[in-house]
Amino acid sequence: MNNRIFLSSPHMSGNEQAYIKEAFDTNWIAPLGANVDGFEAEIATYAGSEGASAVSSGTAAIHLALDLLGVGQGDSVFCSSLTFIATANPILYLGAEPVFIDSDDESWNMSPIALERAFVESKAEGNLPKAVLIVNLYGQSAKMDELMTLCDAYGVPVIEDAAESLGASYKGKKSGTFGKFGVFSFNGNKIITTSGGGMLVSDDIEQLKRSRFLATQARDQAKHYQHSVVGYNYRMSNVLAGIGRAQLEILDERVNARRAVFERYVEALGEIDGLEFMPELEDTYGNRWLTTLTLDPEKIELTPYNLIDALAEENIEARPVWKPLHLQPLFEGCKYYSHGENDDVSLRLFERGLCLPSGSNMTVEEQEQVIEVLKKHLIVVNSKV
Repeated sequence: MNNRIFLSSPHMSGNEQAYIKEAFDTNWIAPLGANVDGFEAEIATYAGSEGASAVSSGTAAIHLALDLLGVGQGDSVFCSSLTFIATANPILYLGAEPVFIDSDDESWNMSPIALERAFVESKAEGNLPKAVLIVNLYGQSAKMDELMTLCDAYGVPVIEDAAESLGASYKGKKSGTFGKFGVFSFNGNKIITTSGGGMLVSDDIEQLKRSRFLATQARDQAKHYQHSVVGYNYRMSNVLAGIGRAQLEILDERVNARRAVFERYVEALGEIDGLEFMPELEDTYGNRWLTTLTLDPEKIELTPYNLIDALAEENIEARPVWKPLHLQPLFEGCKYYSHGENDDVSLRLFERGLCLPSGSNMTVEEQEQVIEVLKKHLIVVNSKV
């Protein structure tokens, strides 16, 4: 049995221990300290935002952003459908209702056409959303110009879920900095990791201060323990922030490595008829967090699950594309706006999509093993078509 090839495993820089040692040497182990302050400042500088707030997860950052925008019982929030459930769960935490928006084929992200239709209908009903949650899927930016123009026209603030797209850019501007708030994730499988953690970024310094207040149980300024509003236990520890600082130092290297993985897959598999890789919008630079592709059922008999099983037999991890949220049992009955009439792009991508091993620490030899398995099955099938 070969050593397991993972989809996206943590990749340490080697400098994490220096920051961790400092935290231990100074006894700053709690969610306070120089590493937390430094990580926030360094992420803000990298992204080009005025500030940042380090928290326990990307989900926590989304929850705080929604709370800061006043989302509550009876409100609605427009949300990308093709994403991990962590994007939408915080909407439910606050008693609001998600309204799901389809993707387009060019970016796999929120469709401006579907979003505009949702806005037109919600305005006619007198029920505009309190926020729009736009996801940058698998490290690829959404069509931010078109989406922001629509949201600005209707006066609705944007939360940019850039959990998967740290290091990506759109027309020269870093991912996560287009909306009122941006969100990054440092989960173990992300392009850089703190084992678990997230970051809220914004140009609104007062709101970021408020986020820290809410993230530390919303304790009022008093000598005794006094609380006037609901708070959360969401701050990042100084130890984990130290890991993040070391990871951030090599972020651009990790982006380059993931893009190189993508290019090797394209070079090896790109000529197979019926196989299409996730596109990259013009004037954008994705981090290629995961290499993803689709299989055309009219040209390839195999399904993504056939290939996942074939790779698993060789101890290689692969996964389907996210199941759209409008199809999840939890969200049954929620509104959904498709890209076009009888054109559910999210569903089509889910049915045809496959995520390949894409770690920055995957060796060329390991990637060649993955490619060999894929070729063995795909080329045989293609030869029958």
